[in-house]
Amino acid sequence: MNSADDLIQLVQSDFDALNDLLLNQLGSEVDLVETISQYLIQSGGKRVRPLLTLITSRALAIANTDHIAAAAVIECLHTATLLHDDVVDESKARRGKPSANVLFGNAPSVLVGDFVYSRAFQLMVGIGNLDLLRLMANTTNLIAEGEVWQLNNQFRPDLTEAEYDAVIIRKTAVLFEAAAGAAGLVSGANSDTVDALKRYGMSVGLAFQLMDDWLDYGGDSDALGKHVGDDLADGKTTLPLLIARDRAAVADQELLINAITAGDRTAFTAVCRIIRQEGGLDYTLQRAEKAVEDAMRALNCLPPSTFKEGLEVLARLAVQRTS
Repeated sequence: MNSADDLIQLVQSDFDALNDLLLNQLGSEVDLVETISQYLIQSGGKRVRPLLTLITSRALAIANTDHIAAAAVIECLHTATLLHDDVVDESKARRGKPSANVLFGNAPSVLVGDFVYSRAFQLMVGIGNLDLLRLMANTTNLIAEGEVWQLNNQFRPDLTEAEYDAVIIRKTAVLFEAAAGAAGLVSGANSDTVDALKRYGMSVGLAFQLMDDWLDYGGDSDALGKHVGDDLADGKTTLPLLIARDRAAVADQELLINAITAGDRTAFTAVCRIIRQEGGLDYTLQRAEKAVEDAMRALNCLPPSTFKEGLEVLARLAVQRTS
């Protein structure tokens, strides 16, 4: 196994059942609701977060089908977040296609995002696991905090690494944590195992977001399905930039500060030069690799199996991806 497609094949029947459930649950008598939600669900993406839930559940030898619904909950929460994020960020593309807010407008995208959120909680009620409901309620609250915190940090060139970490934990890593934890809960695993799985998910989520921020300065637009430099244009001080800011000489430091304060995409080439020169990309990659090591250690809670191997592959892919 060395690709996302290999991981999907590992749990192909579960993955097919997940897609069928998503298509069914995101149906609506309101045509626009169904059109927008189905557009995003079917517009690509590797379903990494729900795939994590499916593989983890199989690694725990789950004896029921609650993991399918739990994986659908994770994907619905992720989908709703994307709809809202693209409106806030005024995004033009998502996975190489026009974003929903461009095609359908901001107001419909926000409202359908609310619809998808509510579907997630209806699915949770159907599972009937109070611990799962508690986990997801806490997770959605943290995600909302992270998005607001990120908005508050926009065009802030003085952001610290600790503040950056606090945001990426909330806006990205907690949903990975919930994806792994949910598998433990619906599989009936003991609390120590659930906690270890949550540590695995948190670490994978951190690696995933760190590489996402790496790719915005070190990636390729065609592979990403969006423009590199979007973070700079949005005034986001991500790890590669803030590390370069702290290490750069005064003149380069001023350039970075002015670029992030103005959200100046025209300065992107110069900013990239400084980031590479000062080791911002190298440092970000090292942190992502450390997070993967932490994820691997957390998997010691599982017995050997091809599914555990799949989780190891999923963690490694977090730092090997190009999109």
